[in-house]
Amino acid sequence: MIEVCIYGRGGQGGVTLAELIAHATIAEGKHAQSMPSFGPERRGAPVLAFLRVDEHERIKIRSEIAEPDVLVVLDPGLLRISTGTTPLAQLKEEGIAVVNTKQNHEALKSELKLHRLATVDALSIARRVLGLPIVNTAMAGALVKATGIASLESLEDVMEKRFGKLAAKNREAMVEAYNETVVS
Repeated sequence: MIEVCIYGRGGQGGVTLAELIAHATIAEGKHAQSMPSFGPERRGAPVLAFLRVDEHERIKIRSEIAEPDVLVVLDPGLLRISTGTTPLAQLKEEGIAVVNTKQNHEALKSELKLHRLATVDALSIARRVLGLPIVNTAMAGALVKATGIASLESLEDVMEKRFGKLAAKNREAMVEAYNETVVS
């Protein structure tokens, strides 16, 4: 089973990202669950979403994820929270962080002392393609490239159902981010 934590801010689409990946993997015959973790948050407040995917067995766990295999960070400012535990502290040692950032990949990997990192400037892609700072579909492309958790084709079908007329632009953002994501 692959366990994913998605950290973002209200309005960035983190909960939707978890749902899109879950639906895409289910369409591929896998088992998945997604769930948000937030209270009465407002736009801009930190939001956390959880995603589990298993290729073989039904998922019976219904708890939050304490040690994810994959950490997706929609807002790079959340990497450096000075109070409490940072998202990176929870990531399994052999896990991978998928980060929306403008920062140089190797510099960030060294700074964060990560074994595996995937980076993409999803915010610039979202602004250019969608005309909005909503990074979820761009980060879906980065997550797929970094992990192979789902196929782009499965995600395209899910986006068509979810976004209707807006699906084409969201697919474009996803594919562009997939192509631009650096993984090491």
